[in-house]
Amino acid sequence: MRITIPHNLSKDEARRRLEQRLGDLVKQFGHYASDLEQHWNGDRMDFGFKAKGISGKGSVEITDSEVIIEGKLPLMAKPFEPRIRSAIEREAESVFRTA
Repeated sequence: MRITIPHNLSKDEARRRLEQRLGDLVKQFGHYASDLEQHWNGDRMDFGFKAKGISGKGSVEITDSEVIIEGKLPLMAKPFEPRIRSAIEREAESVFRTA
């Protein structure tokens, strides 16, 4: 699954907003997940987690004009891909909205 969200922010501001929102989400939902991992390599963050026995992993890349979210869904989650995609798009658009 690949989701691209346009932004009009600097890369530093986009990264700051992403890190802040991820911290909020971990505080709110972290008890549902284990083995949380995230690692920055330049403007790309690779992440991984387990939730209810299901592993997830992916990346978020920040470019000058877009945030690109890529993730591989486990086979069990494929039927929920449209719902997952929609939730991620709504959340990302609110995080990277400039006005």
